[in-house]
Amino acid sequence: MSSIGTGYDLSCTTYSPDGRVFQVEYATKAVDNSGTAVGIKVKDGVVMGVEKLVMSKMLEPGSSRRIFTVDEHIGVAVAGLSADGRHLVKRCRSDAVDYRDFYQDSIPVHVLTDRISSYVQAYTLYSELRPFGCSLLIAGWDVKGPRLFMVEPSGISWGYFGCAIGKGRQACKTEIEKLNLKEMTCREAITEIAKIIEMVHDDSKDKTYELELSWVCEESQHKHTLVPAELREQAIKSAKAALEDEAMTE
Repeated sequence: MSSIGTGYDLSCTTYSPDGRVFQVEYATKAVDNSGTAVGIKVKDGVVMGVEKLVMSKMLEPGSSRRIFTVDEHIGVAVAGLSADGRHLVKRCRSDAVDYRDFYQDSIPVHVLTDRISSYVQAYTLYSELRPFGCSLLIAGWDVKGPRLFMVEPSGISWGYFGCAIGKGRQACKTEIEKLNLKEMTCREAITEIAKIIEMVHDDSKDKTYELELSWVCEESQHKHTLVPAELREQAIKSAKAALEDEAMTE
């Protein structure tokens, strides 16, 4: 990824001779250095989980959130630079309000994704700007049912059944592919996400972390909310117990 002093990384409007835009790659690297975020779409909704690394023991629990509600039926999880993520969340909320004011209806999840993707991509076109150093998971419920999308720092967006962003994304992807998502419920998905994030977290290298969980599903009346604390704690205990059992059988 290094430009080796050639100067091709001084502006996001400059291509290297082999067709790369280094500043976009650096923004992607910022995402890969952050805590992992996982999203899973199952038969009755979408669940998102974020490994929020605790940078100091003095931090109050629950501060510096990584999962946000942008409309009553849509939530966003952020991996990468949290300040950039908050700016994009604010933009998502603004787009959702503008759509509701104009059309008198809730914004579809794919429409919001297209709008924020175009906004992110615009920041890779001008030399006076820099790319956003974060990726987004956008989960929601609209007329087509549960939806899950991912937006990259380049402005590319994809629709997924299950995906992950952050430093543990490759290991998470491998575990997600083992799941039967079409037959899974949101309550089961909560435990699976807790298990996956606990598995990819490296206690020897990473700081301690808080697990943030949210869902939009039939149980939440198709609204994006944080998973109830009791259910969250139960999922964490079940995930740790399952990992301990697997370790003993190996």
